[in-house]
Amino acid sequence: MSLNNKKNIFPSVYFIVPAPLGISPGQRFRFEHYLSMLRQKNISFRVSSYYSSAGWDVLYTPGNKLKKAWYVLAGFLTRLTDLFKLRHYSFIYIYREAAPLGPPVFEWMIARLLRKKIIYDFDDAIWIPVVSEYNKTLSWLKNFGKVAKICRWSYKVSVGNNFLETYARQFNSKVIVIPTVVNTDLVHNKLQNQITSLPAIGWTGTFSTLPYLDIVLPVLKELQQTYDFTFFVIADIDPNLPLLKYRFIKWNRETEADDLLNFHIGLMPLHDDEISKGKCGFKAIQYMSLGIPAVVSPVGVNTNIISDNVTGYVCSSDEEWKSRLSILLSDEGKRASMGVSSRKKIETTYSVTATEKIFSELFT
Repeated sequence: MSLNNKKNIFPSVYFIVPAPLGISPGQRFRFEHYLSMLRQKNISFRVSSYYSSAGWDVLYTPGNKLKKAWYVLAGFLTRLTDLFKLRHYSFIYIYREAAPLGPPVFEWMIARLLRKKIIYDFDDAIWIPVVSEYNKTLSWLKNFGKVAKICRWSYKVSVGNNFLETYARQFNSKVIVIPTVVNTDLVHNKLQNQITSLPAIGWTGTFSTLPYLDIVLPVLKELQQTYDFTFFVIADIDPNLPLLKYRFIKWNRETEADDLLNFHIGLMPLHDDEISKGKCGFKAIQYMSLGIPAVVSPVGVNTNIISDNVTGYVCSSDEEWKSRLSILLSDEGKRASMGVSSRKKIETTYSVTATEKIFSELFT
């Protein structure tokens, strides 16, 4: 059998991504946990990150403007060298963007000049202008309009929910919804013991999503006047919430699943806006995978992930947040039954095992 025939049988994929492997949560839960499956299917691949590990660390620290500029430049050089390697690959998988600044020059060259099949993946409403407080000085170089162009040039577009699908379908008919999922065999593979008289409520996220906690903070303060519970926050920055019992755990990739097991109830409050509609409900998915009922706002994909009063609660007002959390704080049996139902839903719909087939079909 000729080499060309082998290539036709076993496609190859060049991943163009922002961060090195194992660092970015978005990458880890969008495609990295499928890589072993690709190997098993004899699909060869290579991953090229825009930033080095050192560059990624500097990116999310205040100041360091010269270092940031250097790592941005180094990333552009990496992308230039990528162009000479792509001819050996059947598909080019681009997560979010090839480069963080400027127009989609690399995507245009890959699609139009090199005639390669782009698989474009995104899991947020990244066409809406939002700038990190750490990198405001470079905000004028961001090109949010490029998302539409990349969608148009792509062979297929992979998105995390139906809101993102609706946007992408304006520019490309081949849009596939693949939820952001967890590995229920290797990582999120434990079940919370809900039999306790001292349950804890918790939330996990990043500095950019900390403001969502303001939605539920008044309710938590009021509930702590009646119920004895600790509120946990797992994040990169401590918000120092003014609660009677409060504990901060700095996010750690090595212990993220075990740290979540401090919770008996998980929260995902959101504002009802376009940015929030683009979110893929991953907080709720993580909670539920560990047998932790999720209590969420009725925004975007949350209402698909949560079966109200079965795997958690969907709350539209302070009164609903208070009453639903009161039920869960006082009824360990309810928490336990919801936890079991939650785990089953994740295994059947929001796990690596449940979505491996559709992910592999991107490369056909």
